[in-house]
Amino acid sequence: MTNLGEVLIGGTASLLICIFLSPKFISFLRAREFGQQIRDEGPAGHHAKAGTPTMGGIIMFTAISVPFLILVDYSDARAIGVYVAAMACAGLGLLDDAQKVFKRRSLGLRGRWKLLVLVAISLFLWWIATQQAGLDPTLRLRTLDLTIDLGPFYPILIYLVIAGTSNAVNLTDGLDGLAAGCVAIVTLAYLGITFITGGQEELALLCGCLVGACVGFLWYNAFPATIFMGDTGSLGLGCAIGGLAVMTKTEELLVLLGGIFVAEALSVIIQVFSFQTFRKRVFLMAPIHHHFEISGWSETKIILRFWIVGTVLAAVGFTLYQKSIS
Repeated sequence: MTNLGEVLIGGTASLLICIFLSPKFISFLRAREFGQQIRDEGPAGHHAKAGTPTMGGIIMFTAISVPFLILVDYSDARAIGVYVAAMACAGLGLLDDAQKVFKRRSLGLRGRWKLLVLVAISLFLWWIATQQAGLDPTLRLRTLDLTIDLGPFYPILIYLVIAGTSNAVNLTDGLDGLAAGCVAIVTLAYLGITFITGGQEELALLCGCLVGACVGFLWYNAFPATIFMGDTGSLGLGCAIGGLAVMTKTEELLVLLGGIFVAEALSVIIQVFSFQTFRKRVFLMAPIHHHFEISGWSETKIILRFWIVGTVLAAVGFTLYQKSIS
């Protein structure tokens, strides 16, 4: 059984692997011109970032995998299930990044392929949760002290959580260090949640590795970034957060814990709906971090303020969880 010391070892190892291996990886990507493709319709200031090495998610998941696979108790189906699902989503992101890099365009895989893979990953997590981990097919509304039995609709909830979170983190990954910092905040909250709850020590180990990898990656991804995580990182990390929510029965609290990701995704939904229905834009540009950017906020101001808001929301979510189990 994993203890606090092993969680700290795992997190520290992930951090150090990211910090010490990233320079060689960045040089490798630069030598092969595996750079970021920038959308023409994006903010004008972002065109200077074209060509910045991408696919940093490879080094992040390497840093996560090494200590986790060494320290984890393989009998814990929940931790192994979340890890496998995250790796599968990272693999999907890698294919997406490869399409962009090799074809020199900002669009990757077609949406239907992403949909099919996310459905498969969600069904896998449903099988792990119900058949291997023994979780009930329910939705726990902790703020209302209510549990809803979803029965055959439980896989739909898991799909909505996994697809929503992975895509929301992907949308958030638009400014240097924004997504990595926000993921570190959310996974740190989940580290607390899993550690104070009996029987979730292996999930705590995975959270520790996720936090360490994100912080280590920020050493090079913080403004001005010398590497981007790409879809490899954003989709994989988003899936990991969604999987943690499923295995800890915190799907409702994820709205608070990952409040920044929710705001980013909602801003896109609102913008698309408003434009298609009324031919009017609510925001200057979506996702919402671009709205503030075009409004005149500096990139660092947006990032720091989003981190602050994300920290407050994660703290509130953690507090509500703690109260629900006390």
